[in-house]
Amino acid sequence: MSEERKQINYAVVCVNEFARRYNLKIKEAFQFLFQYKAIEFLKENYDIEHTLSLDDALDDMLMICRKNGGMLV
Repeated sequence: MSEERKQINYAVVCVNEFARRYNLKIKEAFQFLFQYKAIEFLKENYDIEHTLSLDDALDDMLMICRKNGGMLV
């Protein structure tokens, strides 16, 4: 599997788990994460993020979203 494919698969897992954790539809989770730069963060920091637990990665994603103005109700 190519490195790009691994990164895509990891991002998909993160979006799905983020949606599950915060009781969002997958599309809503993706839009939120994209708008508030968490998808970009995952792409730029894949080398480190994929070595963390999924819970830690989701916490990091929420932190990035909050830093960029994103709030979950």
